[in-house]
Amino acid sequence: MLQSQETGTITDIDGNQYKTVKIGDRWWMAENLRVSKYLNGDDIPNVTDDVEWSKLSTGAWAYYENDSSNNDRYGKLYNWFAVNDSRGLCPTGWHMPDDDEWTMLTEYLGDNAGGKMKSTRTDTETHPRWEFPNLKATNESGLSGTPGGYRHFSGGFGLIGDSGFWWSFTEDETTRAWYRYLYAYNGDVGRDKGTGFSVYCISNE
Repeated sequence: MLQSQETGTITDIDGNQYKTVKIGDRWWMAENLRVSKYLNGDDIPNVTDDVEWSKLSTGAWAYYENDSSNNDRYGKLYNWFAVNDSRGLCPTGWHMPDDDEWTMLTEYLGDNAGGKMKSTRTDTETHPRWEFPNLKATNESGLSGTPGGYRHFSGGFGLIGDSGFWWSFTEDETTRAWYRYLYAYNGDVGRDKGTGFSVYCISNE
């Protein structure tokens, strides 16, 4: 059993407030990022058209299925170019976790790391909840991972309610990077490469 978690809040440049949690010796966001501007105040475009999304070479975000009601539930989905932009997505004093920092988190959590990272809620129409049965979910970490799905590089959406996907800052190809994912049907944490996901931030200290 993990020790009781310290909690707090941070605010992004848009004024969105997020719950935070200390896991081991690091602070993590406990909600998906919803920001629409880079840290310097420049707008990040909201790209809804599938063809336009597929041709991007600059940063962009989308609501799942272009439905703004998913913003409060699951946050925004960002492409790699937004994640990798030097202007920064995360609030001051925070940054995108790299692949090593994700690995340190899962190793710290140990057995059933994915279950410890998942919210224990199951599906309703109005809340960011997992499809039943949400196996092995305990949320012992306090990270409260939610199943925000993804946007494919071709522009299509998938797996909301079933899976959550979070970028790392570690690039593997020109337009792709390593990410972590959680499923409703097990307590594992997957690692792979992809193109349009949710974002958690981690403190610089």
